[in-house]
Amino acid sequence: MSADSMMQTGFWWILLALLLYGVIHSVLAAHRTKDWVKAWWGDRHYNRYYRLFFSLQAVVLFIPMLLLMGVLADETIYRIPTPWVYLTIALQILAVFGVLHSIMLTGMLRFTGIQQAMDPEQAQKPIKLVVRSLYRWVRHPIYSCMFVFIWLVPVMTWNVLALNIGISVYNIFGALLEERKLRSEFGKSYDEYSQMTPFLVPGIKFRKQ
Repeated sequence: MSADSMMQTGFWWILLALLLYGVIHSVLAAHRTKDWVKAWWGDRHYNRYYRLFFSLQAVVLFIPMLLLMGVLADETIYRIPTPWVYLTIALQILAVFGVLHSIMLTGMLRFTGIQQAMDPEQAQKPIKLVVRSLYRWVRHPIYSCMFVFIWLVPVMTWNVLALNIGISVYNIFGALLEERKLRSEFGKSYDEYSQMTPFLVPGIKFRKQ
């Protein structure tokens, strides 16, 4: 494993692609963009379809990244040996269930935008602050479980490392932006919740949230 071997892989190309993905995703998530879409499309269509569009584009634009992983040259950094590999795979499976469970707690259909598209009135209903189950341990269990999944891959290559770094950085920024949104929506309730509950890692809290 060396810097020379890294340069012969798709490491930097994948990081660049992830940067572009992050910029597009962030622009579409920005309040200024949403306000422009509302003015152009109207509140009714925005409330009904924008979240679904946002979810679909996030999936579609991520596909080229996965294709790059298979096309660009790569080199193995390490492999987790037996029997430890079985433990990491088991933890990855638990992490997947953790992500799905956390999304279901907040409303999977609403999270993806399907509920709003099928029933426009759902977009107008207030969202409840979820503080039970995994949300008792961390404020952003979806991101926490994603970190467990991506960093416990049995085989780490340069291209996988680039993907993991990009996803990790973007998820941290995404969680910070989500914090601002949740504070604006729930106010004091979220402030009290954040004081009692860690950000991403159970048992680790920062003095100033």
